[in-house]
Amino acid sequence: MLTISLFACFTIVAQGHKKKSPPVLHEVSNKEIVQSVYPDAVKVEKQNDYWFKIVNAKSKILGYALSSEPFCKNVIGYNNTTPVLIVTDKNRIIRKIAILSNWETLSYVSRLETKGFFNLWNGKTLAEAKNVQLDAYTGATFTAKAVKQNVDFLIENGLKTSPKQKKQ
Repeated sequence: MLTISLFACFTIVAQGHKKKSPPVLHEVSNKEIVQSVYPDAVKVEKQNDYWFKIVNAKSKILGYALSSEPFCKNVIGYNNTTPVLIVTDKNRIIRKIAILSNWETLSYVSRLETKGFFNLWNGKTLAEAKNVQLDAYTGATFTAKAVKQNVDFLIENGLKTSPKQKKQ
């Protein structure tokens, strides 16, 4: 309990805004995110530091994923880190961006989801996604900017390290 209180106080001082209560960890299932795009996905296999391939029960590649965890520990939203998962199709077209387990205020994340924030990148290649600009996200600005920083990090590194596509 003391650790959480000290952490909350440090975060308040570091970011210059007040919090009403200590942050709460919101667990997010990577599997559920992947299966929301590819319901028949059974496994996610690491390809390199950034890329993972998503496969079905017959080991057929359905798509790919990029995760900013554990790389973006210095990117802080309103309460703490805001790691993201980018799910793409086999051609590296973005299908979904989702925030992973985080300490953000649920109502702020929900507000971003409702306003279509996480959909800004959908349907774009990684190269096209580099040009996505944020609009104002009143009430969730810290979270939105932190998520964008995570996405930008993944796009930059994903473009540099994209695994070779194999014919199936």
